[in-house]
Amino acid sequence: MTTMIGYLRVSTEEQANSGLGLEAQRDTIQRYADAHGWQVVWHEDAGLSAKSLARPQLQAALDRLNVAAKRRDVDGIVVAKLDRLSRSVVDFAGVLELARARKWALVAIDLGVDTSSPTGELVANVMMSVAQWERRVIGERTSAAMQAAKRAGRHMGRVSALPQATVERLLALRATHTLAGTADALNAEGFTTASGVAWSANAVGKSCARITKR
Repeated sequence: MTTMIGYLRVSTEEQANSGLGLEAQRDTIQRYADAHGWQVVWHEDAGLSAKSLARPQLQAALDRLNVAAKRRDVDGIVVAKLDRLSRSVVDFAGVLELARARKWALVAIDLGVDTSSPTGELVANVMMSVAQWERRVIGERTSAAMQAAKRAGRHMGRVSALPQATVERLLALRATHTLAGTADALNAEGFTTASGVAWSANAVGKSCARITKR
């Protein structure tokens, strides 16, 4: 039998809203799972926002999925609504890319994304294309801003500081991964550099050096 992780999330502000409550999400996922003959195991982050993927139970779920197929005890992850997993298309696309690379299913019931089916995978591919476009637009805007500053004789360093959630995830991954492995994992999970572009091994090394000098 297929076993899926049912992921539930609610922020502090949303906890009083029954339409976004944990039990409502659980019921939606359970009904979908019953219709597909799936068994569900639950991971729940209560009182946390979706501004990043750095949430304890979500990371535990991803760690459980991202092992060798022979040792994996689950087949994928399912959420009732996309925004329970992430409010960022780029972040969601990062998880989709990870699911594709490691060959596990990702399901967002409200949008009809279900990578275990051809139609659901088509929807997922469209979302990944949108995310790729968004990344390119961010990169072009950053480059244009830096070029304009250079023409005006102003020095531009990093566009912004790394969010704390990114710093924490970067350091956690670096403790057990190579520079390249850390970059790959950050990109797969939807984290970007301070300037909004994808991570490289060089960027990981420089960021770690800056962080440790604080």
